[in-house]
Amino acid sequence: MSLKDEFATRNFSIYGQWLGILAMILCFALGIANLFNLFGHVLLVIFAILALVSCFIILFVEVPLLLRICPTSAAFDAAIRRVSTNYMRAAAYAVMAVIQWVSLSVAVSSLIAAAVVLTFTALCYALAGIKGQAFVGSKTLGGAGVAQMIV
Repeated sequence: MSLKDEFATRNFSIYGQWLGILAMILCFALGIANLFNLFGHVLLVIFAILALVSCFIILFVEVPLLLRICPTSAAFDAAIRRVSTNYMRAAAYAVMAVIQWVSLSVAVSSLIAAAVVLTFTALCYALAGIKGQAFVGSKTLGGAGVAQMIV
């Protein structure tokens, strides 16, 4: 199934997964960019670090192949595997979005872009859960048996 075919399925979990990848890229780039805000608001640096932490959490949640490749602890693997249903993913993204929205109370910054995309990602996963759509992992990102082909 090609990427175009995956989007044509109208499964909101596919949309959420790809928005999650976009959110990961934004959290990484904006987290690093806001780390250099040392002379502005010191609290903004803390939110930038939280954006970087969110980036790596999203990386392991959305690309399941990495759990097999990267040496991680059993506790970390178990925590990431708990975020497997649409509702759990929606909750995780909602928490990450709220953290970035709260960063706006410190200072208006570029982290608002991460907050918006994280919110849309949470909404996509919530809609998939409400519509009763099963979670479908993108084959491009290591879902649907790609991890088993490696081992």
